[in-house]
Amino acid sequence: MKSLLLGSAALALSATFAMADTIRLGTEGAYPPYNFINDAGEVDGFERELGDELCKRAELTCEWVTNDWDSIIPNLLSGNYDAIIAGMSITDERKEVVSFTEGYTKPSPSAYAALSEGVDVNASVVAAQSGTIQAAHVAETGATLVEFPTPDETIAAVNSGEVDVVLSDKDFLAPIVEESDLVFLGDVYLGGGIGMAFRQSDDEMRGKFDAAIASMKEDGSLNELLDKWEIEGKF
Repeated sequence: MKSLLLGSAALALSATFAMADTIRLGTEGAYPPYNFINDAGEVDGFERELGDELCKRAELTCEWVTNDWDSIIPNLLSGNYDAIIAGMSITDERKEVVSFTEGYTKPSPSAYAALSEGVDVNASVVAAQSGTIQAAHVAETGATLVEFPTPDETIAAVNSGEVDVVLSDKDFLAPIVEESDLVFLGDVYLGGGIGMAFRQSDDEMRGKFDAAIASMKEDGSLNELLDKWEIEGKF
């Protein structure tokens, strides 16, 4: 009975999605350069520009919704928005609950950073944002993992001495390291690139965004956008 109820709910969500005049794109709004809230209080960044262009090419009207990272997949599944575009790496574990488009970045490095060089990252206290591939990686090493709800809190924890090291996307860390006392300790490649996530019942809509991503790869505009925002992982 539970399976039947879940199936009915999924069909209802899919039908609502298909009839929607406006497609809601869910993002975190706290992970520059991918997504952040600008001084005007609007979603900005690489994924804002990318998402707007994808919607234009797919001939869809879209609006942006922000959601905390730790509940971003559950709120997609419950219908609070129709797709996630939030720096989300494609992983086998996530594929069990959502469907991804093809990647709009190739796998790019995550990086460790600390206040001094020579720190053994596998024998330290390491900060990572909860629910990320970085947190999962740290948990598999000999390090002590401390998870935080937001990326900014991971940086604050290193600067305050609460933890020894932070592990995050290098694209996120690079401007922070450049403007602070933090230093890079090394790179690690995780996940299968970044893509949009959809409910598994929304294959038709996912296909429209897949086609739009493919067209941006073909005409070079995706790489131009990655260059503009200084994001690694070009095609």
